[in-house]
Amino acid sequence: MTIIDYVQTLSDNPYFGAGFGLFGRHYMITLEVPCRDKSYQWLLQWITYKGAKETQHLSVETSFEQRETGHIKTRYDFIPSIGTHFIRYRGNWIKVERTREQQTLDIQMGIPFETVQLTAFGRNRNIYFNILEEARQMALKEHEGKTIMYTALGNEWRQFGHPRKRRPLESVVLDTGVAERILKDCREFIKNHSWYSDRGIPYRRGYLLHGPPGCGKSSFITALAGELERGICVLNLSERGLTDDRLNHLLAMAPQQTIVLLEDIDAAFSSREETKEVKAAYDGLNRVTFSGLLNCLDGVASTEARILFMTTNYLERLDPALVRPGRVDVKEYIGWCSATQVEQMFLRFYKHSGDKAIETAKKFAESIISQQKSISPAQIQGFFMFYKNDPDNVLKNVSQIWELT
Repeated sequence: MTIIDYVQTLSDNPYFGAGFGLFGRHYMITLEVPCRDKSYQWLLQWITYKGAKETQHLSVETSFEQRETGHIKTRYDFIPSIGTHFIRYRGNWIKVERTREQQTLDIQMGIPFETVQLTAFGRNRNIYFNILEEARQMALKEHEGKTIMYTALGNEWRQFGHPRKRRPLESVVLDTGVAERILKDCREFIKNHSWYSDRGIPYRRGYLLHGPPGCGKSSFITALAGELERGICVLNLSERGLTDDRLNHLLAMAPQQTIVLLEDIDAAFSSREETKEVKAAYDGLNRVTFSGLLNCLDGVASTEARILFMTTNYLERLDPALVRPGRVDVKEYIGWCSATQVEQMFLRFYKHSGDKAIETAKKFAESIISQQKSISPAQIQGFFMFYKNDPDNVLKNVSQIWELT
């Protein structure tokens, strides 16, 4: 019989259990971590990695990872199942109890609540602090080089899908100076917390990106988040059931080191269609009031240390009160492609096409601009996809770009 089995047998003995309970209240320290705590998943992975590998009672979490070749790899993570486990950490035996409350469900997810309880000898709380810090560092290392997306579920933020590989900022080609200005402003904001505090200025920054669809607004924000090593909290103001109070709560509880993104802000308070019938039907789904949004952005209860981005395809539809200074500090137009953008996109897409690439890129850009038609980066990229390895045919078939895309 192993020491683990021996301890388990003694704990099940009613006579020993009574004495053990008295002993535990005075000479043991317990930590309880509910499943709604951010450290819960970190702790489960840490327990698996540090000592519960040898347990015979396991649960499985299946995930999928896409390799650079495009192939999907299935990953099976085995974690301690419901029940009692023992691990050894820095010379101390720790009892791990994972319990599940069958009578209480998470309303949003429809799954039972769970709790992990750690019990160790002694009264030194630092052992648990060290465990949680190790678990956090392990999780951060696993997400290193990736962008985490969050979505609102009920009154809290939940990770949406698996962390995705960070998109390089240079992969989003905007007009000259636009990306650089926004990145510089964000970095200035992040490193000057004390400057805001000393002057009594609310420590938050708002950005509005406006322009035609397909020009790279959302793509740029995703790449910017990767450059700043931040996650993204995506919030849909048109979501049915989203109230002013819930919106205020979500903005206040946004995870640290994240960018809050409100896409298509114009659609939250006005329809994209002009007909009264469509507008009336659309407004029937809306629960967030305009005044409620304004209070969430800069009211007494608004969040500090927040970076918020809003996007719109129709700047003229926005109320001036929404985009005034203090709510929107930086406005940038992300528009149709300029000649410089077209040239840069060609060079990036066909960077291995040889010495003639620069000359071909200039000719391609001139051919596009000479048509005197508006064109978005999404259209150009879509056109390139038809000629992935054939830059010469790209130049020959410029006239097809508006037909194929």
